[in-house]
Amino acid sequence: MCRRSVSNFWNAGIGRRIAGVMADDLYDRDVLAWSEYQATLLRRAASGERVNDIDWTHVVEAIEDAGRSELNDVNSCLRQILVHLLKLHGRPALAARRHWRSEIVALQTDAQLRFAPSMRQRIDLEAIYARAALQIIPLQYGGRQAVAAPKTCPVSPDELLAASCDELEAAFRVACSQDQDPASP
Repeated sequence: MCRRSVSNFWNAGIGRRIAGVMADDLYDRDVLAWSEYQATLLRRAASGERVNDIDWTHVVEAIEDAGRSELNDVNSCLRQILVHLLKLHGRPALAARRHWRSEIVALQTDAQLRFAPSMRQRIDLEAIYARAALQIIPLQYGGRQAVAAPKTCPVSPDELLAASCDELEAAFRVACSQDQDPASP
């Protein structure tokens, strides 16, 4: 919400009407109105005004939730990228390849916009890969067996975010050939 809107929100008396409702009740009934009201109170407090109605418990939770939500969004994009890579790898001859590749590019863009360096240490790529692999198990394409997937994720989060589809597919092919040849390093 832009600052002018918050100011108009408060000046129109909406904020004063909300102030009469207990913060916990408003939080439970209308989290959008609660968040706008809390933002107004925080801005007032930041400008030096004494404000007593800040719902600190829920404000702290909302801040923590915002960070977790961004991490979950990045994890979800990475899982979907892996799902599409597993489809590309498992069904190299299907006509849907172009669609899966365009989805990978779109998901990479979404993930790049949300990714923050502190997320790198919190991304459990092997768990994400395992969920992606489980997601494609039930898919049947003409009753034919899919090409076996690599046993472990052959790429890093950074590669998933930035590598081209060709580079990602090559990493999957190399990993599979190493999985099949025990003499490979």
